[in-house]
Amino acid sequence: MEILDKLSKSKFRAKFRLKEKDIKYIEEKGMDTIRSHACDFIRERIAPDIIENDGKQTPTRNHPVFIAQHATATCCRGCIEKWHKFPKGRYLTEEEQEYLVSVIMEWITRQLN
Repeated sequence: MEILDKLSKSKFRAKFRLKEKDIKYIEEKGMDTIRSHACDFIRERIAPDIIENDGKQTPTRNHPVFIAQHATATCCRGCIEKWHKFPKGRYLTEEEQEYLVSVIMEWITRQLN
């Protein structure tokens, strides 16, 4: 995935890594559940056209998807606009949401290998 190659060159994005507890959580829950969580987080926290706490809605720990969101610049609409070119101020389409989830899941998969 070309975007992950670009993001890996960012000093800030490259510092994010899954910790042992994140990996264990993924192993316990399974990738289907992690994907479901990613879909929920994107739909509820990222996709709306207006996000009151944009830039602060994604924690930097306590769930592997949150870590992945920061590593993949899918953590807020500002980062999404900068890196993925989806403009702020409008609801993300189903296709855009699926793309963001696929980026998150690919990053997680790479972290596990």
